[in-house]
Amino acid sequence: MFRAFNRCSVWMADHPVMVTLFILLLSGIALLGYTMPEEVRDWFTPAPVKQVQKETPSAPRKVREVPPDVDPISLTDADTILVIDSEDFFTPERIKALREIVEQIESLDYVRSVFWLEDIPNLNIFGLREPLIPNERASQKRLEAAKEKTVAHPLVGGQLLSVDGKTLLLMIKFDWLHVTDDDACTIGLKEVARGVAAKYPGADFSFLTTGRVPIYLTAVRTHNANKVKYQVIGYGMILFMAVILFRGISAVIIVALAPMFGVFLTMGFIQFLDFQDNPFNDVVLPVLLSLVGLTDGVHLMVQIRKHRAAGLSGRDAARRGVQEVGLACLLTSVTTAIGFGSLSLAHHETVREFGYSCVVGVLLTFIAVITVIPLACRTWLGRSIHVGYGKGIIDRHLGRISVIIEMVLKRTRLISSLGIGVTAVLILISLTLRPDERRANMLPDGSEAAVALNHMDRAMGGLEHSRVHVTWDDDVPSDSPEVLVAISEVDDLLLQEELIGHPISIRNILGALPGEGKPEERMSMMDLLPPPLKRAFYTPERNQAEVSFHVQDLGIARYGPTFTRIEEGLKTIGAAHPHFQFELTGSAVWRWRNLYQIVVDLAASLGSAAIIILVVLAFAFRSLRLGLISIIPNMFPLAVTGTFLVFTGQSLEIVSVCAFTVCLGIAVDDTIHFLTRFREEQLLVDSDEEAIRRAFTGVGTALIMTTVILVAGFSTVIFSDMRDQRIFAIMSGLTISSALFGDLVFLPALLARYAKRSQVPAMEEPEELSDPMVEQTLVRE
Repeated sequence: MFRAFNRCSVWMADHPVMVTLFILLLSGIALLGYTMPEEVRDWFTPAPVKQVQKETPSAPRKVREVPPDVDPISLTDADTILVIDSEDFFTPERIKALREIVEQIESLDYVRSVFWLEDIPNLNIFGLREPLIPNERASQKRLEAAKEKTVAHPLVGGQLLSVDGKTLLLMIKFDWLHVTDDDACTIGLKEVARGVAAKYPGADFSFLTTGRVPIYLTAVRTHNANKVKYQVIGYGMILFMAVILFRGISAVIIVALAPMFGVFLTMGFIQFLDFQDNPFNDVVLPVLLSLVGLTDGVHLMVQIRKHRAAGLSGRDAARRGVQEVGLACLLTSVTTAIGFGSLSLAHHETVREFGYSCVVGVLLTFIAVITVIPLACRTWLGRSIHVGYGKGIIDRHLGRISVIIEMVLKRTRLISSLGIGVTAVLILISLTLRPDERRANMLPDGSEAAVALNHMDRAMGGLEHSRVHVTWDDDVPSDSPEVLVAISEVDDLLLQEELIGHPISIRNILGALPGEGKPEERMSMMDLLPPPLKRAFYTPERNQAEVSFHVQDLGIARYGPTFTRIEEGLKTIGAAHPHFQFELTGSAVWRWRNLYQIVVDLAASLGSAAIIILVVLAFAFRSLRLGLISIIPNMFPLAVTGTFLVFTGQSLEIVSVCAFTVCLGIAVDDTIHFLTRFREEQLLVDSDEEAIRRAFTGVGTALIMTTVILVAGFSTVIFSDMRDQRIFAIMSGLTISSALFGDLVFLPALLARYAKRSQVPAMEEPEELSDPMVEQTLVRE
């Protein structure tokens, strides 16, 4: 490998024109990706990727077969839900205001329909119209009676009107051909409602919008805003810290060019894979690749500045720098790509796409680093890169920091044992992390969509719906009393659970009809119900029915015991009714059942990445022992972060899975640079301890510098209003910081104790350069 890199560095140094043409070629391909039409992009999307996307599991949806002239009512099918709050809706003025609000919203050209209290089908067995909301001229006594009747109605109480009568829902569907503005689906509706309410002094209404459209729009808008905001802030912080640490603007510009070019290439290349709409790719990937490229760029620039300060020309200094850290940069890129590539084992489509994009990005960023920086050092920019060398904060205080290595080398047994023991304990603590997921996590704190979700949890028992699907054999007549008995037992089972909100089924509707009787008598009244109402929860054509219920956004893990008890109860009911089948289903149930997959994904991702990285390092350094030693400093930062999550009461989420894998890829970089320098120094000195000291001083500046820059870059995202982005930034900063501690404290102790030259095979010596000027400079050094 050393010989290959020597030849490669010499070739690049001697053929700058060819390197420039290669860079232009990559730039052209990236530009093609940016400008390529969508129909052409589909030609390049690999078939396996399309198949993976196609096979991605999604929440099951049941489509009921009903007669074509029947349109079943739905309490969940709405694009936007207008949430109206008031102390009491049943006053003449407020009723009049509500009716006008509905009328005005329905008159909007982009609104297809509004479903609310007055659209509830009639339950009068004689077919007489009995409106839930009386005329606004009704007496107060009649209004109070109507309020009690409305709240008690099975399709209203806890469904369209809260049980305390203070929250009312308008279920709005849009005609998307006439929607020309996103704000019309949220702000526009509220403006219309507020305008009407303003005409009625007694209509003290407050309005919120929620539902799938407002939640989606809020997430997308915040995502787009943060994409620009935090990239600008993050890059600005990185440049600021780099100027301070390098004490030279030209060196900072050259180092910055490489990751910028790598990001440019990556965002263009992933267009061919059609991954450009992934939220992690838009926000996290550019910052991440910038930091990964900056890490290798800083190591390379430190070496080039060193040789330029020693008197080498720009060409020779760049050539020598690539020779010295090129192999380490390649290994860091390969291992980082492995860490990111392990995300492809995940079952979540967003995570898989992010993993694929990271692999492409890391490799392209490596190419950018080893081509752009050496080439730029030969231009006018590289004439003064050595200005300020040795005068930076870290350079001036590295001697004081070197006290750490002396302390470590005096207590190698204690510190190495401590490193192994502490890492093992922290890993055990981290294994207590439990998976969870909340829909509000994808929304900014304090946003209307997040506030509305919390309000729906309190007022309506939750926004999300799930259900128990009931089917029966053809041997059971659809009008059999046993159908109602089975449904009633399911309903009773759900009512026992505190977290289950307002179950509703055909039993509730039949129970609202006048009279009492046994199941067979109540079942005979089924034909008296309006078809749209009956077929909302009961479809005799397919021998099926369902019991729907609300689920709060408390974190899906909270529902684990609840759903487990329900499934056990359904088995008991199924045993009592052998001709019936009961299935707990819905989006919330699907997420709960697949929640364990987050843990499996993390274990598979980290496990496979760790094993492959171990093999790569063992092969690169020709020593399995060194590969095993590298496990401790690489796992220690991950264990520290996992323990932090445990002690702060956090859970394991999709963002945590991504952060852990990304952190493994970044954390291993420092270990590789230290190990590479240690192995090189073993060839030059007779003492292993002296090799460790020289490795510490040789790469210590770059390690500390990259850590400071990386932490500074990630710290800017901590102020994001998106919780997932804050968690990612905190985990990344903590992991990178603890990785530096592991590499400067635990790794030297482990090397001194377990990697003596008698215990590991010798590396091949690098080829010497034939340039006399270089040889004379090396002698002077």
